[in-house]
Amino acid sequence: MTMLVPRRPQVPDWPAYLARHAEKAKDPRLAQFFSAGIPGPDTPIGETPMVALDMETTGLDARRHAIVSIGVVPFTLGRIALRERRYWIVRPQRTLHAESVTFHHITHTDIEQAPEFGEILGDLLEVLAGRLVVVHYRHIERLFLDDSVKARLGEGLMFPMIDTMAVEARFHRQSWLARFKRWIGRPPASIRLYDSRTRYGLPLYQGHHALTDALATAELLQAQIANHYQPEMPIGQLWT
Repeated sequence: MTMLVPRRPQVPDWPAYLARHAEKAKDPRLAQFFSAGIPGPDTPIGETPMVALDMETTGLDARRHAIVSIGVVPFTLGRIALRERRYWIVRPQRTLHAESVTFHHITHTDIEQAPEFGEILGDLLEVLAGRLVVVHYRHIERLFLDDSVKARLGEGLMFPMIDTMAVEARFHRQSWLARFKRWIGRPPASIRLYDSRTRYGLPLYQGHHALTDALATAELLQAQIANHYQPEMPIGQLWT
């Protein structure tokens, strides 16, 4: 019997994509970010500068909800640059709801004097520029960033990401063993950040804080590469 291996979805030629947008961008902050480029897809991950990104939002729908905090932690496979970490509380344009406050613990008092997203965009892009961004569940960070920038500047913000949740899914949701376990009735393995870290024996952190979760994501990718890949693996095999 022939076994079909699931295909990876096609991803853009990211270096070319960023170069095109560097020429088209009207806002100087975006132009500078796109001009910084990204290492090519054949670059070994062990030689790639990266930055873990996490954000807390008022909900999960980028069209109806807003960003309330952002955390970034630059790192490589061998080192996490905690001195270069950045964290912002952001004043959302939409009302905070009690349900979201129970998750991220950012209150009306916290955001009262906080900058609006557009005010910190330049600083955020400066940290991200030239680095490969790593997130846990790209559909939050990618969609919220793109929508937030479009709403303010009229042009979008897209770039390559490594999604540690997608990496974890390869081994615990999409492998033939994982599929067989589901076929015989076993529940699928959790690929949430907390549970994924537990599989690698990583320390337990309090979740739903953007800076702490960014650090947790950086450590998770380091563990995933150490356990499943090699530092020589090209980044084009992981980014999306």
